[in-house]
Amino acid sequence: MSLTAAGPTLPVGSIALLLFSLGFAGCAADGTEDLSTPSIILISIDTLRSDHLPAYGYQGVETPGIDALRRDGVLFERAYSHSPTTLPSHSSMLTGLLPPEHGVRGNSGYRLDGEAMPYLPKLLAERGYATGAAVSSFVMRHETGLAIGFDFYEDRIGPQTGERLAEAAPADPDSIERRRAWRMAERERDFQRRGADTLAAGLPWLRAQAEQPFFFFFLHLYDTHSPHLPPEPFASRYALAYDGEIAVVDRVVSDLISELKAMGRYTDAMVILTSDHGEGLGDHGEDGHGIFLYRESLQVPMLLKLPGNRWAGKSVATPVQLVDLVPTVLELLGGKKEEGQPGTSLIQLIEAPPETRQIYSETYFPRFFFGWSELASLIEGSLQYIESPEPELYDLEADAAQQINLVRERIDATRRLRQELARRDRKMVKPRDTDIETWKKLASLGYVGHGRLWVEESLVAPQSQVHLLELMGQGFRSALDGDDLAAVETLERVVEENPFAVVTWEQLGRSLLRLGRLEESHQAYLKALELTDGAPHLLLAVARSSARLGDYDRARTLAIEARPWDEAGALQILGEVALAGGQVDEAEQHLQGSLATRPDNVDVLFMLAQVQLRRGSFEEALTTTGQIGDIAEEPYPKLGLLRGNILASAGRMDEAEQALKREIELFPQGTLAYSRLALFLARQGRPQEAVAVVRQLVETRGDAKGYAVAAQTLEALGDPHSARALLHEASRLFPDNMELADLRQATEN
Repeated sequence: MSLTAAGPTLPVGSIALLLFSLGFAGCAADGTEDLSTPSIILISIDTLRSDHLPAYGYQGVETPGIDALRRDGVLFERAYSHSPTTLPSHSSMLTGLLPPEHGVRGNSGYRLDGEAMPYLPKLLAERGYATGAAVSSFVMRHETGLAIGFDFYEDRIGPQTGERLAEAAPADPDSIERRRAWRMAERERDFQRRGADTLAAGLPWLRAQAEQPFFFFFLHLYDTHSPHLPPEPFASRYALAYDGEIAVVDRVVSDLISELKAMGRYTDAMVILTSDHGEGLGDHGEDGHGIFLYRESLQVPMLLKLPGNRWAGKSVATPVQLVDLVPTVLELLGGKKEEGQPGTSLIQLIEAPPETRQIYSETYFPRFFFGWSELASLIEGSLQYIESPEPELYDLEADAAQQINLVRERIDATRRLRQELARRDRKMVKPRDTDIETWKKLASLGYVGHGRLWVEESLVAPQSQVHLLELMGQGFRSALDGDDLAAVETLERVVEENPFAVVTWEQLGRSLLRLGRLEESHQAYLKALELTDGAPHLLLAVARSSARLGDYDRARTLAIEARPWDEAGALQILGEVALAGGQVDEAEQHLQGSLATRPDNVDVLFMLAQVQLRRGSFEEALTTTGQIGDIAEEPYPKLGLLRGNILASAGRMDEAEQALKREIELFPQGTLAYSRLALFLARQGRPQEAVAVVRQLVETRGDAKGYAVAAQTLEALGDPHSARALLHEASRLFPDNMELADLRQATEN
């Protein structure tokens, strides 16, 4: 077939595709880049509300980089996501398919099958494009299937160097919110990275494409996701930390655009800037995202810079959606959208906007984590219908804040949109189990712990549970601040009203454990385990609590069950069980096996030092405890106790005494170190000093527990008269304390 005037005439799209297949596309006759084969840059700024950008009229932050891109491109005034969670939304963005079609309904337990779908990187690679990506969140790691079709996929998100936390450390020591965000960031540093670091990781690949005819680069930025912790000068410049993070990420956008210009590839490129979803920021009672489908969670920015800056500065009022992106790219390349893709090219929507569109969104987040109903939404024109046990209908033009539910006033519209949703196939596929490391990393942001999909009780509407959201937030904040007693009091109120809130049971278990309430912690973990149908990390939590309660058979059984998911964690518990049973050889074998996978696990090293002490290998045990001191980021509780025991066993009494005193200095609210030191001093023939240590315990603690341990220590020192006198005083101060009453009765008998 000839392509000359004498031969058959082919459509423009067919010519473009044929040129791609022959390898000639990309350069025009004069050597300049052919606008029909542009390089494509997709920038996704995670968790970015459109109404917090100056391009959309917001005055609370400066974004010169995004503003410049807006001047060169087209702004879509109403762009919507299909899910308020990261992985499902990006799956729609990159396949042009809705969540029920691509099957990814949550951030964990799902994998995108890009090979079987019209996945944009794969489609572009088939057309001769070099394809590269750099992502900023563990949720976007290559194991999710997102790396399919990419020549280069940069997702190495490991422990940060500490520089980010140092630069973002609370400037104002009285800023509770900033200190809390700092602690969250410290806990989640294996989960995400700064956008500037992500761009830096992707730049070598991008620069290598300077001589390529065309390429596709996907940059995912996560700074605007919680915890909101902007560095200076943005932290001081903006009262709202979220806005400070927007300013931070805007600088990354500016740097990328500058790089493209330096490469000579900006003007003739297609650049798309958007987001996967928004952020609640307290609207409708949700601080974060995932639970609700209101505008603050679904409406995202959409900027499209076309080759040659076509339609620069134009605004489009027609509603658009993330699934429109793939058809847009395909049309620009002279092709058509794939069969089954529900979106429409943004170029078509600019040139010939339809009279009306229907935009679908969903969230299973409330069902997975709280035992509430899932939600689905249809936006049509100015109306949004939200399907739930308590359905909602809003006029987005007349009521942008969505405060007036029109379900009863607009009965016909409600019925019609409900029927439209009913016609859609929204079949749910249960999330699959995933490996333990994934569970642990996703747990840092509350992304794991899927509850049962099908509970027998009727599911309540999430919007009717806003009061519990506030209580949960209060409880989680208390736990983060180290006030576990307040956390327990609050979270117990939550589970009393909502026994299906798996994330609440899990946090309740952690806080109760830190308070030393082992049996209650065990029961909370058991409930969470039941609700998740056996989540691996909860199997281990219950196994660990079983071991501490002396139920070694159950601990061993659960650890073996969890072993395929977490070899190191299971061996740790099996080692603990063997140690408790006096099986020193077996304990050492398990603990060494655990350390082979996780050599920096200080809990395992602590148990190994106990094994070495029992063997009489004192120098070995001291070396192991020294490793704990080197590795642990904070002083390790009871390490001084163990070192004191080892040193005393080795005959190094002065050092043993100093180790016990150091333990008291580091952990003055503990009780065991006082008791051990008092007994140690008594054995050294220093009874007056021993009694002084007991007095120090009572004065430092001042509570029933302190008095009880002090009395038991005096009894062990051979001074029952003083023990009874102390218990008499304690009973006067704490008349309702059962432990003191039992001790007093025992001493009197």
